Amino acid sequence: MAAPSLPFRLDLPALENWLWEAACVIRGPVDAPKFKDYILPLIFLKRLSDVFEDELDRLAQEFGGHQMAELLVERDHKLVRFYLPPEARWPNLRERRERLGEHLTDVMRAVARENPRLQGAIDHVDFNATAAGQRILEDGTLARLIEVLSRHRLGLRDVEPDILGRAYEYLLRKFAEGQGQSAGEFYTPREVGILMARLLEPEPGMEVYDPCCGSGGLLIKCHLRLLETHGRTENGRRLLPPEVPPLRLYGQEINPATFAIARMNTVIHDMEADIQPGNTMTHPAFLAPDGSLRRFDLVVANPMWNQKADAFGGPSIYENDPYRRFVFGAPPASSADWAWIQHMYASLKEGGRMAVVLDTGAVSRGSGSRGSSRERDIRKAFVERDLIEAVILLPENLFYNTTAPGIIMVINRAKRHPGEILLINASSLFAKGRPKNYLAEEHIERIAGVYHEWRAAEGLSAIIPKEEATRNDYNLSPSRYVASNHKEEVLPPEEALVLLREAEEERAQADRELARILHMLGLGDFRPEG
Repeated sequence: MAAPSLPFRLDLPALENWLWEAACVIRGPVDAPKFKDYILPLIFLKRLSDVFEDELDRLAQEFGGHQMAELLVERDHKLVRFYLPPEARWPNLRERRERLGEHLTDVMRAVARENPRLQGAIDHVDFNATAAGQRILEDGTLARLIEVLSRHRLGLRDVEPDILGRAYEYLLRKFAEGQGQSAGEFYTPREVGILMARLLEPEPGMEVYDPCCGSGGLLIKCHLRLLETHGRTENGRRLLPPEVPPLRLYGQEINPATFAIARMNTVIHDMEADIQPGNTMTHPAFLAPDGSLRRFDLVVANPMWNQKADAFGGPSIYENDPYRRFVFGAPPASSADWAWIQHMYASLKEGGRMAVVLDTGAVSRGSGSRGSSRERDIRKAFVERDLIEAVILLPENLFYNTTAPGIIMVINRAKRHPGEILLINASSLFAKGRPKNYLAEEHIERIAGVYHEWRAAEGLSAIIPKEEATRNDYNLSPSRYVASNHKEEVLPPEEALVLLREAEEERAQADRELARILHMLGLGDFRPEG
């Protein structure tokens, strides 16, 4: 029997508490990093099942009864958004007791077969999996989890997509708190995503792309921002009017489990998005008919910071790139920050804009040093071509994979203020939280306001001509130009490690060149390393 429909809609705190209670059912047998692998697909299936019931009710009213409605749906699955075979419907799952883990796995795969759009989203988890010869989740634990999730409905009348999506992200954040260093691979703090959407201000019909989309949060924030600016409220729900075209959203994610979460997350938010699996650097999923990179109006991303080139098969990818992305120079093997920036830039239409979250060193490494620096040279090329519009220094301890601050860089192919760069030091704009700090709404408003108004504000922002950036050896760290409470800038350990690796890389290259010259002069045996 289906859970009874509530006489009121679940608000966000009640929904969050309920879903976290469900997650706590499996806290004993399953380590925190694995919570999401089991509970998120079940929450997703619960939503699909309850919406399917709502759609059957609608058809029953239209065609004169549930028996006729079910007959019509069995004949034509297109009458509903997602067709669920009988064994996948929640009331039937609640009745199941024997071999539940095996049954759940089969059910998820059956739903994916019936709905190709869900393939790779819910059919990747084995609820019958074992470790050291023991079931990870016993059937009894799964049955208790299903019972907790059965307390409330998640249908169209019970919870709005945005509220359910917020609760979904709440679970991702809770999982991130337990996952530590690897959390940043799938979760960008919600308020950082909101700020990025506020900076880009997507317009109706735009194409938006995230090349390393994680759980899809940044694309979702762009969708929600368009709803906020161009939507209207009908029956308590924010919708785009028929005359306003929605965003067309595209994302790629290398991690199969995180790719699945992104697919589920976009469906939960009731939005259309083309999310593809795979390694963006070696096999970008979105190409033009001639084989070149497809281009987009907006690009938004939070790539893994200081990723080594080994993740893409080695630095040779920069020298032999069939998509001609790295025309500004090959980044060091120790950090792919400027590889991601160049990929994103190459994916922009003429007049396109992008916002990317990176570590602070991406805008300062190599500046002021006597030796060569690939990152500084690439940064120099971007500054001289007048492509960098703004750099925003974020507060410390926002992100789940580090306590270090990050930056948001905005690149614009058609800058509003040519020859100028806006630098915002928002390092002191945060609210204390546990375990992480966060940007409150007033902080987001203030930062976005300074950007859109393009103004210098005492202790917060400065506008510099690009010639000043040149005089400072292309150091674009906002803290260099805007003092914040006279706080001394300290190099984070992660940055020091990247600088050390880059110096070692440069030294090895110099050693090889010296050995080659000595060999040519007959003064040594030239044996290049690597």
